[in-house]
Amino acid sequence: MFPEVLEAVREVQLPLFAALLLLGAAAKASPRAAGTGVAVLLPERLRGPATLATCLLEAALAVALLTATGALGEAARLLTALMFAVSVVLLLAARRRDPEAGCGCFGGLSQAPIGWRTLTRASLLTVAALATVGLAPTGWQVAAEPTPVHGAVLGVQLLLLALLSPELREAAARVTTSEPCALREVSERSTTRRLRRSEVWRTNAKLMLKSEPEETWRHGCWRFLRYDGLRHGHRVDVVYAVRIGGPRRTGVRAVLVDRESGTVIASFGAVTTLDLQGPPRRLPPPREAARRNGAGGRGAAKPRTPAKALPGESGRGLPVDSGSGLPDDVRASDPAV
Repeated sequence: MFPEVLEAVREVQLPLFAALLLLGAAAKASPRAAGTGVAVLLPERLRGPATLATCLLEAALAVALLTATGALGEAARLLTALMFAVSVVLLLAARRRDPEAGCGCFGGLSQAPIGWRTLTRASLLTVAALATVGLAPTGWQVAAEPTPVHGAVLGVQLLLLALLSPELREAAARVTTSEPCALREVSERSTTRRLRRSEVWRTNAKLMLKSEPEETWRHGCWRFLRYDGLRHGHRVDVVYAVRIGGPRRTGVRAVLVDRESGTVIASFGAVTTLDLQGPPRRLPPPREAARRNGAGGRGAAKPRTPAKALPGESGRGLPVDSGSGLPDDVRASDPAV
């Protein structure tokens, strides 16, 4: 009985390692995984290529564990064991260099600091990979003809891996907890992708002189991108506001601001009740502001609300109408183009 159980333990490792390596490779292929984990030990310019190389290696080993036989299969199993053994050493080095660094084993999901669970898991997987050396069947053959003993062994090992995997706790927290959009981490690449798919971008594309923004900044749930533009021979700032997260249909908003006078020329995008900070613009002179306030006190039109300074735009702001979420002297539904 014991030899049968031991043989089942060894055989189960082949499809299990293939699944783990494929999951790890898929997670590392995500843009968020670039430069995570033990890649912190490398110079910044090499972190992305190193993560991509690891992704390709894991995918190749997974395929070899499932299909390769003979010398190629043995080489794949030895290389898998060597990779996990090296990972233990690298995890220790990364932990010593940056105690808050995640292991990066499953890309951006492995953000918890490297601890005893992660190190124990990597050590046990090294031993398990060595146990597969010398087996006759391939991983695909084991998965195609499972026995009750295989199922029992696999269940116990999956439970052990779950206890040693901080990623599961991180994933459960993401599912059960709604993170405020103001605190959500969203890459600039994702924001740019959403912007360039929008109708607002296509409408203003011919005005912009460059394809890359002059500056970007974030305020709460919004990311702002300012582009250099030219309209009717006058230099303008094309400022886009893209909401962080939210559904894909979330509208992109934009304004055109004359660079010389600071006047809003046009506005694009849906009007909502959300408070949207305005684009860069100079505040009115003190005497002009006092004159407007005096006119408002004699029953004239309601003066503008005080300008709100944008993050990253020191000393400049744009009057914002709290009712529409857009500048008060322009409406999204009626662009002055």
